[in-house]
Amino acid sequence: MTEPRRPSGRPADVLRPVSLELGVNKHAEGSCLVKFGDTHVLCTATIEEQVPPWLKGGGKGWVTAEYGMLPRSTNTRTAREAAKGGQSGRTQEIQRLIGRALRAVTDLRAFGEIQIRLDCDVIQADGGTRTASVTGAYVALHQAFGTMKKLGAIHRIPLKEPVAAISAGLYNGMAVLDLDYAEDSKAQADANFVLTASGGIVEVQGTAEDHPFTEAEFHALLAHAKKGIGELVVLQRAALAKIGL
Repeated sequence: MTEPRRPSGRPADVLRPVSLELGVNKHAEGSCLVKFGDTHVLCTATIEEQVPPWLKGGGKGWVTAEYGMLPRSTNTRTAREAAKGGQSGRTQEIQRLIGRALRAVTDLRAFGEIQIRLDCDVIQADGGTRTASVTGAYVALHQAFGTMKKLGAIHRIPLKEPVAAISAGLYNGMAVLDLDYAEDSKAQADANFVLTASGGIVEVQGTAEDHPFTEAEFHALLAHAKKGIGELVVLQRAALAKIGL
């Protein structure tokens, strides 16, 4: 029986072309332009010599994130959220996800009362903006810590292991990896997986769009995600190695 074709023609367990370009912003302490196919996100890391008020005096650092989509990142112009009076619930949810993902692999007590703010700005969207943001934000954060180390502010990079994110879903009844918009908009179920290099689960977001999916189908999605995350971690490490990290 012939396997149903994906709109992109990719096999079920194949990622879109992925690239991670570091140092794309000369002002930021860390930066990465991440591309998952036609989804492009600029991730920057800024070192701030203060922490939120509720952390002051505790000797602990913090990693937080902000996320946004540029007006023409989509096929029709979307008004800037500032012009609409505030962030949408979706935006807040995604930036909290990015922050949680990065804090999960960061030793927050290893760099004093410093906050690193990660800004993830979607330049072009074609599905998977949050997964691209997590993946790119990790290398931007790693570069920012590298900057701190070069300045003598820390003696080691306080990251326990890489973290990345990827989507998987059911399209035409088939489990597929890394959905683009054409698939995501018609998927029977879709999920976002945030996993560490060692396979630790940071977060899983899964939704049935048509009818409930089975445990066996969920495990098929997870298997695809583990494969995809493994490939993303290889790319993260290669991108960091290019700049000596």
